[in-house]
Amino acid sequence: MRLTCPLCGERDSREFYYQGAASMLNRPPADAAGQEWHSYMHLRDNPAGEVRDLWYHQDGCGSWLVVSRNTVTHHISSVDLIGAQNAG
Repeated sequence: MRLTCPLCGERDSREFYYQGAASMLNRPPADAAGQEWHSYMHLRDNPAGEVRDLWYHQDGCGSWLVVSRNTVTHHISSVDLIGAQNAG
């Protein structure tokens, strides 16, 4: 798979570190109930279709990216810098 970093251009996915779903940016408040933290930390969706993921350009510019991709077709529809959009 190839990702197009907005700063570095097209690169092999091995340059990037996959962090997880972009929804991970929506952390519960520190005083949230234990069940809310349990859900945030341990329960994950496994959708077939469009997803938004966090990736870190580890072997490149060091940017955090939100990658929108289709898990069925492997088509990547967009790659955005985290600071350039609302990743929630």
